[in-house]
Amino acid sequence: MKKNIGNTDRFVRIMFGIILLILFMSGALTENPTLKWIILGVSAILIITSFTTFCPLYAVLGKSTCEVKKKK
Repeated sequence: MKKNIGNTDRFVRIMFGIILLILFMSGALTENPTLKWIILGVSAILIITSFTTFCPLYAVLGKSTCEVKKKK
């Protein structure tokens, strides 16, 4: 797996993942149990992809937010 998530993207993914996890655990979404589990899944995906620095969707789309290192 080639790294395709940069540092800024990782930070944003972790923040949104934690916010969604807090929403899930706080019980703020109890009126719709299906939405609650979808939000947990999205939160898990965001956090996992930020730690692995690889996003399968970016790979399919050919996108990368990594900074390219210049060779000397």
